[in-house]
Amino acid sequence: MLDYDKEADAYDVTRGGEPRAAAAAEAVLGLIPADTRRLLDVACGTGIVTRRLAAARPGTRVTGADLTYGMARTAALRLPGAVVLADSRALPFPDNVFDAVTSVWLLHLLDRPEDVRAVVAECARVLRPGGVYVTTVDKAAAHDVGSDIDAVLAPRPRRPAPDAAPLVESYAAAHLLHPTGQARFTGRGQGRSPRRTAADLRRGWFTRLPPGDPLTERFAERLEQLPDQELPRPDPVFSVRAFRKAG
Repeated sequence: MLDYDKEADAYDVTRGGEPRAAAAAEAVLGLIPADTRRLLDVACGTGIVTRRLAAARPGTRVTGADLTYGMARTAALRLPGAVVLADSRALPFPDNVFDAVTSVWLLHLLDRPEDVRAVVAECARVLRPGGVYVTTVDKAAAHDVGSDIDAVLAPRPRRPAPDAAPLVESYAAAHLLHPTGQARFTGRGQGRSPRRTAADLRRGWFTRLPPGDPLTERFAERLEQLPDQELPRPDPVFSVRAFRKAG
């Protein structure tokens, strides 16, 4: 797992920056009702998407929450007075207070199924009846674009996807959240080159390939043998699901 306190300053630059944020925000906004008055963005990170949600809906009071101080500090610069430090498994808000709750690129980071369930439960708890929860799903699968990089990495050890859509749907249903829509968007600027992927491997990007491990190094060396070392392969395409709370 990456250290997101350390990653905060360079996070946006290495993750597609504003173009990716614009695509994510557009997809999320398309699933949020126009009459939304209070929105919570859980695990808001640097606030690069959260800020766009707020700007696009000036009549909506948007709050960002993140567990990591470095990320929350950066987000607070973009959304002064609207960002709190919070664990997504235990949100510091009363029941039934938000018209919409979003979690973009969060569930895939959680190692234990019980943590994913807890996050979905908390998002459902703070959502008012009739409100909408929007979240990304199947993030790891989005990066498999059929490139030569994917071919090299195909034998790597993988963990079960904690944000697999069927799992998320089952957790949502347990808290009276029912599917109401879905969208897809391109992760602009996130197509990886062989050189960048090798560097990411060596700094712990892939959870089952720790830095310094001999297997990690073997994969990195194979990546370094691919042609067009600086050429990014196709961008990933991410999936977003929306759920409406019964009542």
